[in-house]
Amino acid sequence: MKKLNLLAGLLLATLVSACAPSTKITGSWKAPEVKAGGYGDIFVTALTDKLVARQTIENDIDNILKEDGIQASSSFEIIPPGFKATPENKEKTVKAIQDAGHDAILTIALLDQTSETRYVPGTTMYTPLGYGGFYGGFYGYYSYYNPIMYDPGYYTTDKNYYIEMNLYDAQSEALVWSAQSETTNPSSLESFSRTFAQAVEYQLVKDGIIRK
Repeated sequence: MKKLNLLAGLLLATLVSACAPSTKITGSWKAPEVKAGGYGDIFVTALTDKLVARQTIENDIDNILKEDGIQASSSFEIIPPGFKATPENKEKTVKAIQDAGHDAILTIALLDQTSETRYVPGTTMYTPLGYGGFYGGFYGYYSYYNPIMYDPGYYTTDKNYYIEMNLYDAQSEALVWSAQSETTNPSSLESFSRTFAQAVEYQLVKDGIIRK
């Protein structure tokens, strides 16, 4: 009995740990006036005051883009920690982005996060026929397996994160592309960030916004 209970516990733990986080683009839009041939030098800025999250996400997007020959850079040199956007520093900031050679600005912002509880049905255990012991009679067999023959269902909570990505033309400052993503159950910032960066680049290429 103890061995079977332990096995059931290990199986449940394996199933839970196997639920890998997933990121998907739920929708995207692009303006008719997108630059012909796409953009080739992206200024990336994550709109969050959490510096580790900002640096991780910006760097992963930069690296994913650079791997495919697209120039990209993090926003820290031009928009340092604690930066406050005001009408007075707008012109200076935009000019610094333009002077650095960027032709597009990509912003990343968390729109919402939710928690949803769902029920995961249990499974029935199958045991092959054997001889001797509790197999000798119906009730001995039944009373032995009855308490353990079912793996009961359980409730689990999914955490969902909804992120908006906007891409602006660096010269006109006009919005030329926008998309939203949904990420479920990220196990860590690092695993989420890499998956998220890959999803963003895929959609940018698919929509013809960047030239790979």
